[in-house]
Amino acid sequence: KAALFLVGDVDQLPSVGPGQVLADIIASEAVPVVRLTEIFRQLAASRIVANAHRINRGEMPGLDPVEEGDFYFVEAANAEDGVRKILALVKERIPKRFGFNPVREIQVLCPMNRGGLGARSLNLELQQALNPPGEARIERFGQVFGAGDKVMQIENDYERDVYNGDLGIVTGIDPEAGELSVDFDGRAVSYESGELDELVLAYATTIHKSQGSEYTAVVMPLTMQHYPMLQRNLVYTAVTRSKRLVVIVGQKRALAMAVRGGQQKRRWSKLRERLAEAAQNETAGHAGPAARSTPRIST
Repeated sequence: KAALFLVGDVDQLPSVGPGQVLADIIASEAVPVVRLTEIFRQLAASRIVANAHRINRGEMPGLDPVEEGDFYFVEAANAEDGVRKILALVKERIPKRFGFNPVREIQVLCPMNRGGLGARSLNLELQQALNPPGEARIERFGQVFGAGDKVMQIENDYERDVYNGDLGIVTGIDPEAGELSVDFDGRAVSYESGELDELVLAYATTIHKSQGSEYTAVVMPLTMQHYPMLQRNLVYTAVTRSKRLVVIVGQKRALAMAVRGGQQKRRWSKLRERLAEAAQNETAGHAGPAARSTPRIST
């Protein structure tokens, strides 16, 4: 007899597309639910854990600087200031202070793709700072790839066993053929010229894309520029991606608006009601016809 186990965090972001499947399944009470409470990604005494719980309760995280801490806030006056500080953090300050590799261990997570503090713009800035393209490079689909670049697969490719969200490092370039190879956690995958639209630079990525992943260190820009996306579950998701270090770069006003502003607007899918109805019908069916139509006897 087959069994289906769904594993997820209802407090994180719902899908980019319609619906909120996990939340609706839990709310329907149509299936048994178990909540795991012991945390393994971070240490129990971690400020990341404490602040994630505070954010989830709608409270501001503790931002007082701690010398040996793992959660920091860096004020940025505007987008330009934010870009400068993010570049300094990723390239110099974090590697020098914590010893983390700026490409493999530090991940910039953005609320949005667009804007000066969006993933697209920051990818170009970070690529130039960390791995400026040399003579051996490929320009394709509006992007430039060079050896050593951090990239992300953005489509499921079952034949090559690489999937949407997988991170890798470009290890080989053939500019004449327009081909490159990527190391995905010790496994080499080759791409021809026409397949390069499956890859994007990944020094920075969106918080939506990061769900299900974990990183040694997370740097997150958060300013009023991100106003449309300032929601509690967005910040909670970004913070809980990190194992060792979180640095938020931006404005406290934006952080407060996100944390205290509640969750994302409710999505009306009717899935909750339909699941609950199906469960009730199944229960009634198991009771048998006699139980469902027991006659009432008057006395």
